[in-house]
Amino acid sequence: MWLRTKMRGWHSRSGFDKIDLYTRGTLYSLVWMTVLSQSLLTVTRPVRDSGAPAPLIAGTVLTAIAQGFCGTSLASRAVEGYLGRRTVDRRLTGLGFVLMAANAAGLLILCSYTGADRFPELGLALGASVVPFLTPFVLLVPLWASVAFQVAMSLALSGGVALAGGDSSFVLGTMLGSALASGLIAVTVRLSAWSLGVMAKLRDAQDMETRLAVAEERLRFGRDMHDVLGRNLAVIALKSELAVELAQRGNPAAMDQMVEVQRIARTSQQEVRDVVRGYREADLRTELAGAQGVLRAAGIACDIEDRSGGRLAPPVQAALGWVVREAATNVLRHGDPRRCTIRLANAGGTGVLVVENDGVPDGAAPPSGGSGLAGLRERLAALGGSLEAGAVGGGLFRLTASVPGTPSSSRSPSSPSSSQPSSSSASPPSSSQPSSSPGLRGEDPDGHDRALTEER
Repeated sequence: MWLRTKMRGWHSRSGFDKIDLYTRGTLYSLVWMTVLSQSLLTVTRPVRDSGAPAPLIAGTVLTAIAQGFCGTSLASRAVEGYLGRRTVDRRLTGLGFVLMAANAAGLLILCSYTGADRFPELGLALGASVVPFLTPFVLLVPLWASVAFQVAMSLALSGGVALAGGDSSFVLGTMLGSALASGLIAVTVRLSAWSLGVMAKLRDAQDMETRLAVAEERLRFGRDMHDVLGRNLAVIALKSELAVELAQRGNPAAMDQMVEVQRIARTSQQEVRDVVRGYREADLRTELAGAQGVLRAAGIACDIEDRSGGRLAPPVQAALGWVVREAATNVLRHGDPRRCTIRLANAGGTGVLVVENDGVPDGAAPPSGGSGLAGLRERLAALGGSLEAGAVGGGLFRLTASVPGTPSSSRSPSSPSSSQPSSSSASPPSSSQPSSSPGLRGEDPDGHDRALTEER
């Protein structure tokens, strides 16, 4: 049960979160693996039987453990600093260097008790003592500084082996081994951090693209509102000023002007309602294009297969538009999808929409407890439709919605009932009625201009 919960938590993470966790886990594991190996080499039989003081052996092991904790904390901060999120405290870096030097010195002192010939693992232990500090250090300094540090450490370790009584072959092996090992670790760490940085920039770019899409939609709505209200409010202001002047002169025409202001205000109110209704109602074509754009911006390949032929009734299209909107939201929130397919079909006037995406762990419960799908079921049930959602195996999640065509939607456009929909209906206006377009200007788009001309 615990393992299954952890696996679900892993699958629910985004791609960047997975790479971030994998990179940090690799760095931490590298630090503690070298600490463990160094501690085991420090308590081997040659060291224990060499007559070295027990406090010196214990102190070397404790220093290695302290180096592990310091290296882990420093590695975490080094990754954040490499990504540009925070700065690293120099005191922590200095502490890591001091612990590394103390650990290496303790190993060389132990070698002086055992002798280089009885302690052939000294080179490995010295190399392991450098890794906990080298791992985060290569992310904190430029490349040239990292190379210079590796060369200096290789020379220092080989010199210490020579002072401890090692022969020329032992000294040369320590120098080459430490140089190659430190170089390999440095390259691996920097490449891992570079990959994480690229993923972070990609995620930021996707977030920015999503925010730009939202901002563009807000600007579009603002333009529509300006187009609808701008001229009408200007006319209202002019007619109000004219009515005030006529009233001051005692001219009874002021009453006519105020009646006209009242008519324009009511017309503007209705036009605003039309714009808002058109903004809130889900247009199927717009929702399909919007879902494809948002999913692609999130790095999810989205394919749309439209086999409806454009012959679905307006109420059916509006209802399925809400389904597309909610389904796209669920794809972004649940699982770790890489591909999503949206299929739309017309089965004898009944609209059938299928949204299928991957990245769902097997055995995962469908998100039916939320209010989104429950609200969709209620909306579709009012039209005689149905909604089914759940995992279908193979890491796939499928949402199927069907909405039958209502009898009223099949009438001819010339029918009075079709041209005058009830205001209480939940369906959007028919295609013969303009919605949120700049052309909405009331019943007489030129009446205001004529009125202004007469006033002048």
